[in-house]
Amino acid sequence: MRNLCFIILLATFVSCTHSQNNTKTTLQFTDTVRVLNDLVNITNTQKPRNYKNIKTLDSVANYIKSEFIKVCDTTAFQNFDVENKTYRNVIGSIGIENKERIIIGAHYDVYGNHTGADDNASGVVGILELARLLSKEKLNYRIDFVAYTLEEPPFFRTAQMGSAIHANYLNENKIPVKGMICLEMIGYYNDKPNSQENPIPGMSLIYGNKADYITVVQHKNSGEFSDEFNELFNSKKIIKTESLKGNSMLPGVDFSDHLNYWNLNYDAVMITNTAFYRNKNYHKKGDVLSTLNLHKMALVIEQLFLSIKSLK
Repeated sequence: MRNLCFIILLATFVSCTHSQNNTKTTLQFTDTVRVLNDLVNITNTQKPRNYKNIKTLDSVANYIKSEFIKVCDTTAFQNFDVENKTYRNVIGSIGIENKERIIIGAHYDVYGNHTGADDNASGVVGILELARLLSKEKLNYRIDFVAYTLEEPPFFRTAQMGSAIHANYLNENKIPVKGMICLEMIGYYNDKPNSQENPIPGMSLIYGNKADYITVVQHKNSGEFSDEFNELFNSKKIIKTESLKGNSMLPGVDFSDHLNYWNLNYDAVMITNTAFYRNKNYHKKGDVLSTLNLHKMALVIEQLFLSIKSLK
């Protein structure tokens, strides 16, 4: 009876897909030297890149834009004011001749006075490397790479989040969006048993208890874009991958910037290592570069690259 109740509860919150086997581990496209250089430049700041240290945020934003300028067709800051202070999203675009857009985003601010290597320098580095790789491809859609600020508390789940500002801009200007991909913590892995926790007891029967995979998170009512992307991402088999469909009743499903696109009915997915369900350095001083698995992080970026360029 207990097992039956769990199965019913799980079905209410989430749909699961088993992980992929026979994964490849050799990199063909992602440059780990560039990835490491980006990580160092984003995390090695005199003061933490939190909402109080605007000069630090601006210096990181300038670095991100300088890297976008090297490969993107256009680059821009999206400035917005919060409590009489100016903050910046950074946008780099490729394929600007195409009308329909894909948004690929990650936040560059941190919680508190921490380094934030996994949360979320890893995601920002992901969009920088994807910009370099995808800029060489002939695509049928425009891609906007967006580095957001103010994702972290005290602005999380408010209209002041950088991603809320960006999503509202798209909506107000009736800009056609194919879908959105959010990169939220893609750098931390652990192959040891019991290194992975789950929001509902018993989910380990499906996902296992090792923190050795990357996850595609979709909304329970996902659309054509996220379904196609999930299928492509799983099919590449470069890194062990799990899929999850859920809603806000499952803690963590909407804990990042994709939330603001879901709120406006844009089709969006989150790519994540599951954050605090495995990385116990989350929002703590231990979230530093030495805890990241650079190779697996690069494999995630490579799988993203091959999946995105395969989108119809």
